[in-house]
Amino acid sequence: MVSAQDNDTIVASATAPGVAGIGIVRISGNNISTYINEIINDDLEPRKASYKSFYDSNKKVIDQGIVIYFPSPDSFTGEDVAEFHCHGGKIIMEMVIERCLELGARLARPGEFSERAFLNDKIDLIQAESISDLINASSKASAQSALLSMQGVFSDLVNELIEEIINLRKFVEACIDFPAEDIDFLKDDDLTNGLNNCIKKINEIIEQAQQGRIIQEGVRLAIVGKPNAGKSSLFNLFAGEDLAIVTDIPGTTRDLLKENVFIDDLPVYLTDSAGLRETIDPIESEGIRRVHSEIKFANIILYVIDVSAFNPDEDLKSIEKNVGKLVSKDCSIILVFNKTDLCGISTDQNIKSHYPSVDISVKNKTGIDNLKKLIIEAIGLNDVGENVFTARRRHVKELTNALRYLEMGKVQLTNAGAGELLAEDLKLAQNCLSGITGSYLADDLLGEIFSSFCIGK
Repeated sequence: MVSAQDNDTIVASATAPGVAGIGIVRISGNNISTYINEIINDDLEPRKASYKSFYDSNKKVIDQGIVIYFPSPDSFTGEDVAEFHCHGGKIIMEMVIERCLELGARLARPGEFSERAFLNDKIDLIQAESISDLINASSKASAQSALLSMQGVFSDLVNELIEEIINLRKFVEACIDFPAEDIDFLKDDDLTNGLNNCIKKINEIIEQAQQGRIIQEGVRLAIVGKPNAGKSSLFNLFAGEDLAIVTDIPGTTRDLLKENVFIDDLPVYLTDSAGLRETIDPIESEGIRRVHSEIKFANIILYVIDVSAFNPDEDLKSIEKNVGKLVSKDCSIILVFNKTDLCGISTDQNIKSHYPSVDISVKNKTGIDNLKKLIIEAIGLNDVGENVFTARRRHVKELTNALRYLEMGKVQLTNAGAGELLAEDLKLAQNCLSGITGSYLADDLLGEIFSSFCIGK
């Protein structure tokens, strides 16, 4: 439940700043009916929209609009909640909020309405975070995945796994507390099978969560290669406009160019870069240094090769030197053989055996669909359906930690029959999972999570 110091009445605009046809002022706390009576000079029937005049302290009309009253506990926050739907002008909204402040309310902190809903057990932490994710969704796919999490799909999977771990803990701790001299219950097949089943389930949830995180956060994709390979032209093609200067002069692109685009509804943070080559030009050298820095943080590298100037051995060495030694272990490298309009497709199978590859012509816009398919496959979203829930980095981290504790517990059980150590590992795994839903969470992390929300939500 909400702590005593936070049990006061809060108010904020629930709609974005700016001029609009309608603006909503939301208020939550105890005895909201008192605020309603003062503002509209009337009583309200719960959960029924009523058209009323809104009055200031001098009984002058501020505005006319819709007001809805949601008594506790049947409200979003679990407290008394009222919403004043007024005209969406800045001054009108401020006047309604100011009237609430005069009556004793205070301005809500970012995310405080959702925080109170969480603290009053109306939603768990996953659902609270998914509200913010839904508001900030940048694509149809991310909106759909956030909605699934808000509806409890992710929470249900985590809670089911927690329940299975609790049952294992009960069994193990009973074996410890009530040992039988002639029976070793820790060697029971049901215990081993139950532990293996938990490990299997958490791996499946991690895979789904990783997919949900990618859909929500997007991926970093860097376009690299030698000068004049067609990197900037490909960048412009993805961006849908001529953002990068394209010429026949090698070294035209000196600095990093960045743009947010969508590839099959996936948010992609796209980077164009200077051509990779040996140079004594200090400006071009700095550009290449920045390319190397960008490569280290990329999720996908598109290494563009001019097929008309293709040298298999030289290009393979360049890839390994400039890219292969710099990328993270989870980064995917895709070879993009460009300018097939000049001399046809590449035929060297040696270099193609090292990395996924595709033949394209940016000029003729051929092979682009195949390139997009390779990108989707590289990040593991090729077979993703519509039932992927949204997830955050902290969720994946806690799931991974829980998996590690379960695997450590399995080692303790299998190799040493150490029931006490297994019980501790199961407890730690449970705590990690409970941290995802918020049933076991540090207060400072809670504040950090809700502070990223918008005011009024």
